[in-house]
Parts: sequence; structure tokens; C-alpha cells
Amino acid sequence: MAKVVIDANVIISAAYGGKPLEAVTQALEKHEVYLSESVRRELEQTFVKLSRKLSGEQISFIQEKIGEILAKAKCITVSASVVLSRDAADDHYLSLCKEAKADFLITGDKDLLSISQENLKKHGVSCLILTARSFLESVF
Repeated sequence: MAKVVIDANVIISAAYGGKPLEAVTQALEKHEVYLSESVRRELEQTFVKLSRKLSGEQISFIQEKIGEILAKAKCITVSASVVLSRDAADDHYLSLCKEAKADFLITGDKDLLSISQENLKKHGVSCLILTARSFLESVF
């Protein structure tokens, strides 16, 4: 069982189906998913912003998935601080991965995806940063 961190945008994208939905579902069913209070707040804030643009069915689905993730995921306190991404807002995900000793970070964020394994290791982060599609291909 792998330790997985999922970017909030991948979770929200799961409402539209496709690979994000498959990746989130597989991660929840077969692995340990980790999040922090900061990621929980990001999910809630993103959902509120998007709810005006989504159909009732999509809103219900996202609420259900977020609820499922919050119920199944392990919420941990992040004390590590990794400063590595071109986008400082993404550093929290790297810090969460370090704290959880995550095997995978699932994201579509180009800033995170562009970080080399060598650079991650220099900062004590040992996970693979993958898109939803790559996660599904490499783990399943």
C-alpha cells in the first residue's frame, strides 16, 4: 500500500470524470491518502469558487468525493518546510509529502511536475510527482 498525496485541483477535476476520477478513486480504494488542514481548506475554498460554474450533479459529486476523502484520508500536521517550487503555494504539497513520507504526489501542476527527482531528494522528499494518468499507469 502506497502513501499518496493528491493535489486539490486533481480532486476537483475528478468531477469531470476521466483519469483524475480514476486516480482519486484508485488512491482512496487501494492506498493511504494523506492531507493537511491547509489542503482541506484549499478543497473547500476551491469548491465554493467553482460551485457557481458547475451543474447540480457535479456539485453533488464533488461534495461526495471531498467527504469521502476527508473520511478516508489521514490528516497530518505539517512541520517540515520545503521551499522548492517556482510557485510558493505549491511548496505546501512538497512539505506534506515529506512529512507523510509519501510515495506519490498526484498533480497536474506544471511547476510541481517539472521538479527533478534529484532536486526532491536534496530536500528530503522521496516521492514521485505524477499526473493522474501516469499514476494509473505506474501503479496499476
